[in-house]
Amino acid sequence: MRWLKRKIKVSEDGLVLFKSVMQAMRAEKVLQNADYPIRMVAPPPNIRSGCDLAVGFNLLDRTGVERVLQQHGIKPLDIIFTDNVEMRPSELTKEIHFGKYVMVKAGNVKLTFEKISGVIVNISGGGCPDIPFLNLTLLHKNLTETPKPRDVGYTLCAYMLDKAYERALTIFRG
Repeated sequence: MRWLKRKIKVSEDGLVLFKSVMQAMRAEKVLQNADYPIRMVAPPPNIRSGCDLAVGFNLLDRTGVERVLQQHGIKPLDIIFTDNVEMRPSELTKEIHFGKYVMVKAGNVKLTFEKISGVIVNISGGGCPDIPFLNLTLLHKNLTETPKPRDVGYTLCAYMLDKAYERALTIFRG
């Protein structure tokens, strides 16, 4: 059955809402390790009651998702069905192409790279204490040769920078 889950595209007709970012990040990890096709998203503003991250999943997987979260002691605020446009989650990343550069924004963190070379030319935003360290670690390096921000940072900003990095890498690789 694990092979089947990997083939299914995430439709995000189900959303798991959390009280804290740390819970959402932990849920992402355990659900991915259990091979559920999930995606981190921003919950619609009209239903946010905790953090600004949610796990999008196929509603058909609801029972299994609930079971895995319970087995790991993760208690979501709510699990909802996104049955209309107002309930649809937002993308975590946004991209802006300008000239020979692309800026990828995730939350308040931005990563800008050169389209042809893949070299990171700017990291900005975020208010977390590890952003200066991440900036020094990643700046002026190729996207394919730098460590993942999530592997060297420890805050929500590092997590969001990692999401921007993943999207930038996808764009660069075409």
